[in-house]
Amino acid sequence: MNENEPAGAFPSGDRPTRGRGDNGLNDQTQRRIGSHLRTLYDSVVQQPIPDRFRDLIARLEDEPSNPDDPASA
Repeated sequence: MNENEPAGAFPSGDRPTRGRGDNGLNDQTQRRIGSHLRTLYDSVVQQPIPDRFRDLIARLEDEPSNPDDPASA
């Protein structure tokens, strides 16, 4: 490493060169990761909201807000 290269960078002779984007992953790998993340996100979104969260939201909505409290604005 020399002073012109940031810490953690590949040394000049060891840079990956096989069709990789700025983040170091090739297009196929990026698509596979994106697909897996979309599948995971979709499964999380479809899960029901736990009862304890619904109860907490209901209690928070029922509490009167204090107009003098800047956190309630």
